[in-house]
Amino acid sequence: MSRTITVVESGPRDGLQSEQRVLPTTDKLELINRMVSAGVGRIEVASFVHRDLVPQMADAEEVVAGLGPAPYGASYSGLVLNRRGLDRALATTVDEIGFVVAAAEGYNQANQRAPVNRTMGEIEAMIPDAHDAGRFASVTNSVAWGDPYDGEVPAAAVVDLAARAAAAGADEVALGDTIGVAVPAAVASLLGAIQNAVPDLPLRCHFHNTRQTGLANVMAALQSGVTVFDTSVGGIGGSPFAPNAGGNVATEDLLFLASRSDLETGVDLAATVLTAQLLSERLGHELPGSGHRLDPWP
Repeated sequence: MSRTITVVESGPRDGLQSEQRVLPTTDKLELINRMVSAGVGRIEVASFVHRDLVPQMADAEEVVAGLGPAPYGASYSGLVLNRRGLDRALATTVDEIGFVVAAAEGYNQANQRAPVNRTMGEIEAMIPDAHDAGRFASVTNSVAWGDPYDGEVPAAAVVDLAARAAAAGADEVALGDTIGVAVPAAVASLLGAIQNAVPDLPLRCHFHNTRQTGLANVMAALQSGVTVFDTSVGGIGGSPFAPNAGGNVATEDLLFLASRSDLETGVDLAATVLTAQLLSERLGHELPGSGHRLDPWP
C-alpha cells in the first residue's frame, strides 16, 4: 500500500454546488487560495454548466480569472458536461478538464438529460480537444456503486465506461459514490475489476459520507492501489440531482486519518481546520465534517 495520498479538494465545486447560500466570488477565491496555501495540489474550482441548473456555479469564469494561473505545484480543474461547457472551460486558464458520465441511465438522464451512451460518445470526442489545448483530461463515472433512480449498478457497466475512457485517451478515471452506498468490500471488488480490465489506467475515488462509510472506503481503495481521493473541506457537498446524497468525505477528516496512519499528504491539517471553520461561518450553518469541530489531537 502506498504511503502517499494525493488530495483533490472538491469543496469549491462539488461542495458549494449543493449549498442553499450562493457564496460571492470573493469568498470562493479566498477558499481556494487558503487550500492552495495549505498544500493542496489539485483543486476543483468551478463547474461550467448552465447557471439556471446550478446557480452556485454561475460565476465560473470570474472565479478562474480571479485566481489567475495556478501557482507552481498546483492545478485547477473545471467540470464540463457538454461541448458548450468545454468551450467555456478552454477559454479560461484551468489546467484540468473534468468530464462526467453516470454509470446508470436514471442519474445520467437527471443530471445530463441524455442516455449514457450518448454522453460517453460526446466525452470520447471531446477528450482529444482537451489534449490539443494542453489540458489534463479526467472522466468521472458517477453513481459507480449505486444510482438513486435505478438502484444497484452492475460492475460491468462501470468497467465498460472506464475502458472506453481509457481508449479515448483519458489521463485518469474517477469513480464516484454519488449517493454514499459503497462499502469497503464493494470498493475493492469494483476497483479490482477495472484494474484487471485496464491495468495501466490511473484511478481516483470520490466518496460521499452519507452512511458514514467514506473513510473506510478510502482505506479499502488505498489497499487496492488507489492513491488519489476527492475530499471537501468541512465535508460539504452532494448533488442537486441526487436527493439525500450526503456530503463528501471531509478534507480535514481524511488528513487526520492520514496523519495518524503514517500516510503523507503534504497538506496542513491545522490550516484546513481553520478554513473549514471559516467556511461554516460564511455559509451560516454547521458543516457535516468532524475534525473542524473537535480539539486537536494529540
